[in-house]
Amino acid sequence: MMDEAVEWLEKHKRGDYEIIIVSDGSKDDTVGVAQRYVKKLGTERVRVLDLLRNRGKGGAVRRGMLVARGRTLLMCDADGASRFSDVAALEAALGRLGKQCGDPLRGVAVGSRAHLHENAIAQRSALRNFTTYMFHLLVVVVGGIATIQDTQCGFKLFGRRTALRLFSQTYLERWAFDLELLYVGLSYYATPVEEVAINWHEVDGSKLSVVQASLEMGRDLARIRALYTLGVWRVDAAISDDAAAKLIQ
Repeated sequence: MMDEAVEWLEKHKRGDYEIIIVSDGSKDDTVGVAQRYVKKLGTERVRVLDLLRNRGKGGAVRRGMLVARGRTLLMCDADGASRFSDVAALEAALGRLGKQCGDPLRGVAVGSRAHLHENAIAQRSALRNFTTYMFHLLVVVVGGIATIQDTQCGFKLFGRRTALRLFSQTYLERWAFDLELLYVGLSYYATPVEEVAINWHEVDGSKLSVVQASLEMGRDLARIRALYTLGVWRVDAAISDDAAAKLIQ
């Protein structure tokens, strides 16, 4: 993924970019590999966050987002399941959202695999299809997120203002963090969101149990709805950019 990303960014951004690699307490050579890119491209283009302990995917993504310096911030899994060049389609969608709301720094362009749904059903086991169906039903009924078909794709582009507000005021650090971001964005900020079809393929070697992850996310989805409704988790919907930045520090 890194070589593909660097090639695309060098061609289309002419050096005006940064890549933040977050190692979530990894025991492999992730940091060593990342440092080689730092040495090759420099610290202005590549930075590495080496978390001392595992925080979960959500925690790792949050820490990367909250030190990013760009006007648009891309969340991207490192496994190469998505095609990096599809970021162009997300940029176009974010541009449309910015024009619609009058603020180019607001909005989320959500990469989506929903167009691959029919083919996936034919290849999955009955248990996995049932689990997937029940999870999506919970997202709509419990989470109230009915306008987005694929909430879990790890390829999302945020306007800076939206990223600051959401990532500075959300709580979950594991798999359901995408759901919390979208729930808070839609419920408290009326964040404009557009779903964008992307190229995607299964990557061998994943240690994730889809059934277990779906059950955990279903539990966390119930927590999201209950804790925000009861006021245990709070959001300052009127927070300014400066105030959001101070929450990060």
